[in-house]
Amino acid sequence: MFFTKTPAGAKFHPLHVSTTDVNFNAKDSQLEVICTIFTDDFELALEKQFHTKADLSKPDMHAAMDALVKNYINSHLQLKTSPAALPLSYLGFEINREAVNVYLESGKIATPKKIDAQVTLLQSLYADQLNIVHMTVNGTRKSTRLDAPDKMVTQIF
Repeated sequence: MFFTKTPAGAKFHPLHVSTTDVNFNAKDSQLEVICTIFTDDFELALEKQFHTKADLSKPDMHAAMDALVKNYINSHLQLKTSPAALPLSYLGFEINREAVNVYLESGKIATPKKIDAQVTLLQSLYADQLNIVHMTVNGTRKSTRLDAPDKMVTQIF
């Protein structure tokens, strides 16, 4: 039998997974992105990358965590609808039960015919990391499962 030691008070979950939802909002002509990541895993990833204590649930640390979350997501998520990477504006994050939702959006773009995504969320932490990527354009939703070390997905609409 295999047992994993966890820090006191930490909740153990055997699945290392994140979801990235990319939705084209035709009314605003922009991509809207929500990344959902288990809070405990995300805090560990932030600590590993930035060598500082991370606590996403403390209100007095929210501004400092905002900067870390923005930098982490920018370095682990890239979207393209053309040969160039699509700049994503960071809107913020919120705690949703055991997970963190991170919100981003693109500037105005034409309706995408193809979306390329590179997703490496938590892959530096877990060899068994699973990143699920959902993309929706004009009501058509396509989903992909990226098992580490896989990090690239292309969807044609």
